[in-house]
Order: sequence, then C-alpha cells, then structure tokens
Amino acid sequence: MSANFEAKKQIVAEIKDKLSRAKSVTFVDYRGLTVEEDTKMRKEFRENGAEYKVYKNRLMLLALNELGITGAEKYLEGTSAVVFGYNDEVTQAKIVCDYVDKTKKLSIKFGLLNGQSVESKEIEALAKLPTKDVLVAKLLGTLLGPVTGLARVLNAPTQGLAIALNAIANK
Repeated sequence: MSANFEAKKQIVAEIKDKLSRAKSVTFVDYRGLTVEEDTKMRKEFRENGAEYKVYKNRLMLLALNELGITGAEKYLEGTSAVVFGYNDEVTQAKIVCDYVDKTKKLSIKFGLLNGQSVESKEIEALAKLPTKDVLVAKLLGTLLGPVTGLARVLNAPTQGLAIALNAIANK
C-alpha cells in the first residue's frame, strides 16, 4: 500500500475518534472567511473546549459512514470545516452561531448531536439554549423554592410569638 493511502487511513481514524468523543459536532461552510477571522474563531473554540478543523470532504464522509451516520453526502460539498464540541452540547453551537451573525460569511451545513444527524435549524435552536451551568442553577432554584417556603411557614408561629412577646415587653 502507498504511503498516501496509509496517511488517509490515519486521518479517517482521527476524524472517527474526534466524532466519537464529541458531544456535538457542527459542519460549516467557511467560504470567504479571512485568515484573521479564522484565527480568532479557532482561538475562541480552543478556549471553550472545542476544536475547529478542515478536512477533505471525502475523508469526513468515509469517517461518518464508518460510524454508521448516513445522509451527509448532500452537505459535504464545497468548502467544509467541522467543529467538535467536547465539553458540552451548547457552547460550540453558540460560538458558531455568533460567528455566522458577525461575519455573514460562515454558514451552518448540518450537525451531529449525540451521534444523530441534525439540520442547521436545530443547531441554531441549540445555540439559543442557556449553558449547562445556567440550567443547573435554575433547576436548583426550582428545587429549593418549596423547601424555603416550608421553612418560612414552620418559622412563622415562632416568629409571631417573638413579635407578640416583644410588643408586650415594650408596653
């Protein structure tokens, strides 16, 4: 086998590894991005636990097919890049959508969420969700609400008695 064939097999294996480790993946068309915009975007992805890579469409398609993900043929044409989100499902989608709005050059082709293919509209909807930390904080607030109310109700008779005794003592 040729060295070129072996190199391509290694790249396909690399893509498969990244796809299997990523919580969410977004495929984008980066046509028209300047080097400066691309560099800023890559840096922001790295800082947020995501990775932006450009691979040949054919190699990405091979990796997707080997993982059993079909239907990507219609999207993987022209200039394509892929963003792997490793920390959570939402962060990389937010960054991609921010750059789509900022640059007006980047466009979302499709994505993968927990191994399932999703349309660009679903990636945009995902980007509008709050981060995991915000959702956990809201859940804790919701769960603590009834406990706090119960504590106030149980404390009310004692507090009322203390106020009444204080009023009698001041007379």
